[in-house]
Amino acid sequence: MCDNSSTIKLSKNPVMHGRSKHIKVVKDGEIELVHCRTQEQVAYVMTKALKLEAFEKLRKKMGMLDLTKVK
Repeated sequence: MCDNSSTIKLSKNPVMHGRSKHIKVVKDGEIELVHCRTQEQVAYVMTKALKLEAFEKLRKKMGMLDLTKVK
């Protein structure tokens, strides 16, 4: 999942592949880049400072629990 439209377009444009690292894995089908909205980017829970509501939403999407609420 990727929220960067330019990255997705670059991966699909074979003219630019020679100038970019790591495009081989996309071209060979090892991974597929799929667009997602920035607010849905689950990786941000690990890399960005988020408001509590956004953090809790993304944490839940990852399948993680708040252990303080588990009995």
